[in-house]
Amino acid sequence: MPRQQETKSRLVTSLVPSLSRSLAEQFNVFRVMHHGTHEKQLSNVLAWLLRADGTHELGDTFQKIFLRRINAALPEGLGFQTSGYRVSQEVDTSGDAATGKDIADIVLMTAHESVVVENFGTSDGHGHDYFGYLAHGAQGGRRSVVVLLCIRRESELQTDGWEQAVVLTYADLLSDLHAHVKADKKWRRDHPQQNFFINELVENFVEGPSPVNTADRIAFIKTMCETGESARYGQRPQDAAAEQFSQTLAQHAKQQFEDGRKVLGEIKRYLRQYAERRLMHQVNEALGEEVVVKVLANFVGQWEWYVRLLDTNGDVVAGLVFGPTVATYNDEVPEPVQSPDFSKIFILMRSSDTAPKRSLQQTDIGIDEVLKGFEPADDRLAQAVIPLVQAHYATQD
Repeated sequence: MPRQQETKSRLVTSLVPSLSRSLAEQFNVFRVMHHGTHEKQLSNVLAWLLRADGTHELGDTFQKIFLRRINAALPEGLGFQTSGYRVSQEVDTSGDAATGKDIADIVLMTAHESVVVENFGTSDGHGHDYFGYLAHGAQGGRRSVVVLLCIRRESELQTDGWEQAVVLTYADLLSDLHAHVKADKKWRRDHPQQNFFINELVENFVEGPSPVNTADRIAFIKTMCETGESARYGQRPQDAAAEQFSQTLAQHAKQQFEDGRKVLGEIKRYLRQYAERRLMHQVNEALGEEVVVKVLANFVGQWEWYVRLLDTNGDVVAGLVFGPTVATYNDEVPEPVQSPDFSKIFILMRSSDTAPKRSLQQTDIGIDEVLKGFEPADDRLAQAVIPLVQAHYATQD
C-alpha cells in the first residue's frame, strides 16, 4: 500500500469512533433556551437543587454534595455541616456604610454557619466585594465561607480577596449528582420528569461543552498530528483546506476539523492569558530580574499555536507550543522528541550559540488542562519552564 494511502487509512481508522456519531444537532432544553447559561437562570436551577424541600424530591442530596465539595477545599478540621441549610437568593450583602447594593446570588444559612455564593461563568469576583460577602455571612457570630461557582476555573482572575474563596465548577457538582441519581433506580422510576431535567443539565454542562466533546476534539487534533495531517491546520484559506479534507474523510471529518481549530484557538487564548498573568511573573521572580516583558501569540500558519515570552529586545526567552506547531518544530529541531504526545504542552528554547538552535521539551501538562484552567497552587508549567530558562541564561554569563 502506498505510504500516503496507508496514512489516510490509519487516520480514518483512528477516527471511526467519532465518525459513527450523528451530525444532527441533539435536543437539549438548555440549548433551546437562548439564555440557558445566564447566571440568574443557572442560579435558579442550582438553588432549586440546594433546597431540601424542592420539587426534585432528592431531599438534601445536593446540599450534601455541595458542602462536601466545599469541605474538601478547606483545611482539615474546619469543615462545615453538610445539611440543614436554609437557601436564599439575590441577597444584599452590603453593610450599613455602603453606597450601593452588592447582591450575592445564593446564600445558605443555619443558626451557626453560612455559605455565600457568587455564580459566574469564570472564577472571577467581577466587581463584587469578597470581604463584604464574608462579613455578611458572619453576622450573628456565624462561621462564614465564600464560594465562587463557575463553569470554568481561572484562578489568575481571582483578586481583591477572591483568591481566598472556595472555587467549585458546575461539572464537579453535577458529576456527583449524576452519579447519585444513576445509582438510585427507584428515584429515577418514580421521578421521570425530574430525572429528564437533571440529565439535560448534566449533558449540557458536563458531557456537552466540557469533558466529552473537548476530549473528542483534542483526540482528533492529536490524531491529525500523529498521521502527518497537521499541516492542514495552517493552510489558507481555512475553508478550502477543510473542504479538501472533507472530500477525503466525509462530512463528519469536516465538522471535527473546524471544531478542532476552534479548540486550538481557545487553548491559545487561555495559554497566552495564563502566561501574561502568571507565568512571566514567576519566571522573572526566579531569575531575580525582569527578563520577560511581553507575551505574544501572533504567528499564523503552521506556527500559529505558539505563545512566546519575549525580553526587552524582542528575543524569545521561552516558547509554549502545542498541537500542529509541535509537529512542525519537531521536524526542524536537531533532536526531535521521540514518540511525542501531541495532547501535551511543549517548551521551545533556543541555544545561546551565534547560530541559534532550537530544542523542544515535552511537559506533562495536557492541553485539556489548559482548557479547564489551572488550580491556584498548580505551578507545573513554571517548574518546567524556569530550569530551562535559567540554564539558557547561565550559558550567557
